[in-house]
Amino acid sequence: MTSITLRRHELILLPESARVIIRPFIPSDPNRITTIIGRALALTEEEVECQLASVWKEFDSRHFDIESLLLNHFAKIRSHIFTQRYLSRARELLIGALFSGEYALESAAIFNPSIVPHPDQGGVSEGSLRFIMSLRATGEGHISSIEFRTGMIAGDGGVSLDPVSRFVTVPEILPNPTYDKKRFIIKLAEMGFGEWQEGVGRGKSYAFAVMEQLTDRFTRHDLNARVDVVRRQTRPPTLDLDRTLECIQWLADSNYELRFSEKLAMSERIIFPVSSSESSGIEDARFVQFTEEDGSVMYYATYTAYNGRSILPQLIETEDFLHFRILTLNGSAVQNKGMALFPRRINGRYAMLSRQDDENLFIMFSDSPHYWSDPQVILRPSEMWESVKIGNCGSPIETDEGWLVITHGVGPMRKYCIGAALLDLHDPTRVIGRLREPLLSPVGAEREGYVPNVVYSCGSLLHGRELILPFAVSDRASAVVSVPLDHLIASLKSGE
Repeated sequence: MTSITLRRHELILLPESARVIIRPFIPSDPNRITTIIGRALALTEEEVECQLASVWKEFDSRHFDIESLLLNHFAKIRSHIFTQRYLSRARELLIGALFSGEYALESAAIFNPSIVPHPDQGGVSEGSLRFIMSLRATGEGHISSIEFRTGMIAGDGGVSLDPVSRFVTVPEILPNPTYDKKRFIIKLAEMGFGEWQEGVGRGKSYAFAVMEQLTDRFTRHDLNARVDVVRRQTRPPTLDLDRTLECIQWLADSNYELRFSEKLAMSERIIFPVSSSESSGIEDARFVQFTEEDGSVMYYATYTAYNGRSILPQLIETEDFLHFRILTLNGSAVQNKGMALFPRRINGRYAMLSRQDDENLFIMFSDSPHYWSDPQVILRPSEMWESVKIGNCGSPIETDEGWLVITHGVGPMRKYCIGAALLDLHDPTRVIGRLREPLLSPVGAEREGYVPNVVYSCGSLLHGRELILPFAVSDRASAVVSVPLDHLIASLKSGE
């Protein structure tokens, strides 16, 4: 490692199996659903009350509002109920419980953190900073989600975390999100539905028929109505029609909005996979506090949606960590993991770091945070510790000396180390310096975990002249170090 002295804070975030949510537990076989329902319908009302009391005794204290969750899951299988007789609320709740199960969000790991200033700095003493840390939580089946923590950086550089709630709550999924027609069409074109005149390929004409009468800003209800019209007008239905409409609905499902109650503590909010594109996980969210030229602030995060077969780079937008918009990223350069947005425009344009080829670090510029193309290489593997591939560890950090980019490198034996590079403030395609030795390497107990020999981060921040760097430990836990900025810049410029 470099000769830079790191301050290791006495913080370690370990997986906690007791933090659970309730998920649907519904068999794929309709006959099994009917059989399970039949067993519940065969009970007397007294037996129902007794069984429900047992469920309540075991699980009620583990969740904020278990009743509404069970009723929601009952609603999911209501169409399979084969009797017309009245069902008591207790019986509906018991049936809901039969099709529910707890899921431990972070039973396997809580790792790959990023950190940003909290939007509310009220009551913070001078020289201190309240922050939000995002973390990738992984549980049964290796399904990843996003958790949050809050804490404080004191004037003396000490880092502390607020107490973590026992409870975890998923947000409300807003039922009628809005879409930008231009961006929607661009993404459809990337999916192979790019000819927007009638008669050019049947599948393409179906997409045209759906989109042509929608307004520049349309809702999911508007889209569903147009899909129904096109489906009714096409007789007989064709495979091209089914494929086109399925892809349009898939794209709409991948763009959605979430809302948390403001009564929830930050650690009680969890972003769990919603769409089919992220059914196997939401991976490695890189949050950044983005300041527009008019001074307005938006928090963005790039993440990787994974469905078990393919990845889809996605974008999160939020102003308050209560209302989140989840959007697909567009453009030919949206191909790989590890996209990280700069915290402001550069020469009037948005800028993004990315990895296009699973080996080098790229930069690209755009007039929109949603569309990316024309990437160019700025860093290639140079030293042995990064000779397999390199990437970023979060959004660049602005300093007087240049853009500080925390990097990761993979070397022999798939060992991940953290490094750094410095880019020109006005022309970030120009590399001013980079570390020849790792800034941080896995040592001692840090080498052991789900994926051994890995240190990794999804974002750090500057507090005064200290870099606050949260990092993952072998894909299992997370820790925090501070780095003296002046020493780091000096090492970058000297090429140590």
